[in-house]
Amino acid sequence: MKTKLSSFDFKLPEDLIAKYPSKERDESRLMVIHKDSGKIEHKVFKDLLEYFKEDDTMIFNNTKVFPARLFGKKEKTGAQIEVFLLRELNKEARLWDVLVDPARKIRVGNKLYFSDTEGNDVLVAEVVDNTTSRGRTIRFFFDGDEEEYRNVLKQLGNTPLPKYINREPEDMDFERYQTVYASRLGAVAAPTAGLHFSKSLMKRLEIKGVNLAEVTLHVGLGTFRDIEVEDLSKHKMEAEYFEITSKTAEMVNKTIKAKQRVCSVGTTSMRSIESAVSATGYLKEAEGWTNTFIYHPYEFSIANSMVTNFHLPKSSLIIMVSAFGGRELIMDAYNEAIKEKYRFFSYGDAMLII
Repeated sequence: MKTKLSSFDFKLPEDLIAKYPSKERDESRLMVIHKDSGKIEHKVFKDLLEYFKEDDTMIFNNTKVFPARLFGKKEKTGAQIEVFLLRELNKEARLWDVLVDPARKIRVGNKLYFSDTEGNDVLVAEVVDNTTSRGRTIRFFFDGDEEEYRNVLKQLGNTPLPKYINREPEDMDFERYQTVYASRLGAVAAPTAGLHFSKSLMKRLEIKGVNLAEVTLHVGLGTFRDIEVEDLSKHKMEAEYFEITSKTAEMVNKTIKAKQRVCSVGTTSMRSIESAVSATGYLKEAEGWTNTFIYHPYEFSIANSMVTNFHLPKSSLIIMVSAFGGRELIMDAYNEAIKEKYRFFSYGDAMLII
C-alpha cells in the first residue's frame, strides 16, 4: 500500500507557531509518547533525565549554523537582493550555491555588491550559473586573505531564521538559534531538537552516566522543501553532508549490544545514523552525502527512542517521526498538542518518543 502525503496533513492555529524560544532552553514543554502503550505524558524538557539511565546513549548532531542570509544590491539598478548561502562548492574559487530573491531580477553575469554598516562595498559577487528556479551559483571577489574573507562573510551574514517565524533576527537569535554543543560550521538551519538542551542538563546527563555521542549532518534547505508528490515513494531528498566517527560508532554499538536505550536527538541525527548501518545492523564509521528519505514502512536499525520538535504538516520531518512512532499515534499526539497549546516548529516545544 502506498504511503500518501495527504495522510500527514493537519490544521495548525497560527498562534501556536513559536516566534521566540522559551526563556530557558530546558524549560520548554516536553510531550512523552510511549510507543508500546500509546500513553502520553506532559512534562518539562529537563524531566528528560528521568527516562535515561547509566550507559544509555544519546546521539547529538554537532553541526553549527553559519549566518547564511546576506543582503546585497544589484549593479546599475541598486535593487536590494537577498542571497541565501546554501553550500560552498569550491573554497579556493570562492564558489557557492545560493538562493536569490527576487530571482527574476538575477541573471548570469550580474554583479552583486555587499556593503558594511557604513555603506561601504566590502564584497562583490558575480552570478556564474543558474541551478533551479531560485538557485544560482555565484563567485565572490575579495582582495584580502582567507581569514579576512571569512570574517567579512560572517559580519555581513544574518542568522537564517525560518520564514515562518516571520520577524527580523534579533541579537539573542545569534545564541539561541544554535545548540550549546554546536562545533562543526556548515548548516543553514539549526537541528532544532537540540535547542532544548542546556549546558547544565548536558552535565546532569553526563553525571548520571549517559553517553553523549556526536554525529555531524550539515542541515540544508532541502530538509524543509515542500514535498510535491502524493506518492511518497516518488519523492527525492536533496543530499546533505554527514559524518560519523569510529568513536561514536563504538559507543552506540556497545549500547545496542547491551540492549539499552539509544536516543536520536532530532531527525537529522536519525538520518545520519540510518545512512550508516552495517550489513549486521550496527552503526559504522562513515562520511559522505546522504539523501535518505525515511517514511512508512521503514525498519529502524540503530535508535529505539528519539527527541524531536513539532513539525510542519506534510513535511519530511513529520513523515519520518510517524514512521518511527506509528502514524496514528503521532497524529493523535499532534492533535493533543494543539488542544494543550504546545508551541510548534523551530523555537517550539519538544517530544520524546520511547
